[in-house]
This record gives sequence, structure tokens and C-alpha cells, in this order.
Amino acid sequence: MDMSLASLLYPLIKPLLFRMDAEAAHELTTRMMRVTHSLGILGREAVVDGPPVSVMGLNFPNRLGLAAGMDKSAAAVDAWSKLGFGIVEVGTLTPRPQPGNPKPRLFRLPEHRGLINRMGFNNPGIHKAVERLRNRRAKSVVGVNIGKNFDTPNEKAVEDYLFCLRATYDVADYVAVNISSPNTKGLRDLQSENAIRSLLIAVRSEQGTLKEKTGRMVPIVVKIAPDLTCEGISDLVRVFNEVGVDGVIATNTTIDHSGVHPHRFANEIGGLSGEPVRTRSNEVLAVFRAGLRPEIPLIGVGGIVSGADAAEKRRLGADLVQIYSGLVFRGPSLIAEATQMLLDSQGI
Repeated sequence: MDMSLASLLYPLIKPLLFRMDAEAAHELTTRMMRVTHSLGILGREAVVDGPPVSVMGLNFPNRLGLAAGMDKSAAAVDAWSKLGFGIVEVGTLTPRPQPGNPKPRLFRLPEHRGLINRMGFNNPGIHKAVERLRNRRAKSVVGVNIGKNFDTPNEKAVEDYLFCLRATYDVADYVAVNISSPNTKGLRDLQSENAIRSLLIAVRSEQGTLKEKTGRMVPIVVKIAPDLTCEGISDLVRVFNEVGVDGVIATNTTIDHSGVHPHRFANEIGGLSGEPVRTRSNEVLAVFRAGLRPEIPLIGVGGIVSGADAAEKRRLGADLVQIYSGLVFRGPSLIAEATQMLLDSQGI
């Protein structure tokens, strides 16, 4: 099976990238993706094509997705799709552009195959991303991850989410409501029972209005944290079942860094992703699958660094899976490996 140019080159350029500041390397990689794709030399990752997967009324080329955070500004959607992803989720995007938190704000922990970030929803604003998405040619399903601006108080957060939903409705295949990033002050408070119920009622109502106006049904999913208490999980399960959601993404990054001590970056403030979050992410995924109505699909993300990890998410009840940190450490070869394992597990 032939490997794509990206898979061949990544082992060669990875040492150089890892000598750079993590965020600078991230930005360089995105630029390289755009350039190689525009020149027609990116190639396509070697994946085994299978039948499309129907989830949330959408047909996915395969079950593997790129998680939000890798392409915050929707700058390289076509390139990511070319690598073989069945899903490309962009963002998180906010109503107004914002620079995010002060740098440095992204840290690699290679010994743990993990990342710590406190990016803070740095993005060009929802309208800029929408302009880019109008011109996409990606075959992948494209999700748009939305959030509130850092200076929007929680009592007005609903307005920010509705603004973003309206702005992106005609270009998104699905919309992900991010209430779980640890890097925007107070955001996770929106996971409380009363707050999430009010938010979802408003969002679902607007979804119905936009469906009537456009003739399109755009699913809305909610992205949750791995650090929820048992009570918090029960509250969310109850609200999701009562109010109705089209899907749940489990999970975001964790604020629990105990598994990476005494690494020199262990005490950095921010969300930890990658292999260290896998166990907790899987636990939360399994609990939600047991509690949610069967027709509510789950997207599993967190700690996937191998094809076996992706298949484990599937076994635990994920209909789709997403990767981010594993791509940093493994490169594009992870896409082929995970897609194949997911294809092999179709019957699960």
C-alpha cells in the first residue's frame, strides 16, 4: 500500500518541528498543509475505502475525524480532508475575533505523548471562517465548533452561541457547542444543569427556526469535559435526554495533570490532552453511552495514539472518533492505521 507524501515526510521533519516552539510548529504545519495541497502534491493518505457511515442523518466517508483545535480558523479544511479524514471539525470559533491567552500557551510532553494548552479560543471570528468554508471542496463532513467570547459574561453566553449558530448554519454540516474548554474563564460553569438546559432550549429552538428558513437540518452536538463529577454526568445525561441533542462529543481536555508529574510542564495551567487523558475519557464515554437514549450518537475523542485506541472508543459506544494530539506525535500514518481499525470494527 503506497504511503502519501505527508506520511513519508513527517518522520523526516518531525525532529525539526519538535525543536521549535510548539505553537510555531503548529502554525508552520498548517501552512505547509495549505501549500502542498494547493500545489497538488499532498497526495491522499493510504486508507481502505469502506461504505459511507450514516450518523445524525449525515453520510461520513469513514468514522475518523480531526478534532477541533487543530484548525481553529478553517484555514486548511480541504487539505485535512485530502489526508483521509471522514470528519474535519474546525474552531473553536467565537462571534468576534480574539487573540487568546498570552504566549507561551502550548506545551509538548513527548514522554507522555501528551499536550498541555491554554490557547483561549484564539480565532479570526466566525465570519472569517464562514467565508473560507463557503469555498471548500472537502469530501469530509465539516463540523464547526462554536463558543463564547472570553469577555462575554455567562449570563449572556446564549447570545454568543446563537450568533455563531446563525452565522455558520448554511456552511456547516454539523455544529458543536463547546462548553468544556478549561481555558476560557467560567466556561465550564455552563455544564451545570440549569445553565446547559437554558442554553440547549435556546439553541434547539433556533435550530428549528433556521431549518424552516433554509430547508436544511444541521445537527447540533455538545462537547463535554472529562472532569465531570458523577453528579455532573447524571445531570447532563438527564438534560440531554429531556431537551434532546443530536450528539455528544466526549471528551475535551482535562485539568487533572497528576498523571504527568514530575514532567517540567506538569504544573502549566491548561488542558491536558493525548495519551494521559485516554482512561478518563473512555470512562466518561462509557457512562454517557449507558445513560443516553440509544438514538443519541457519541463522538469519542481523547487519548487516541493508535488504531487500537480508536477501536476501543468504538467498542465503548462511540459512533465516530476524533484525533488531535496523537496526530502530533504519530503523524499522518495514524490516520491510515485508525481508519483501518475502525473499518474492521464496523460491526461492533
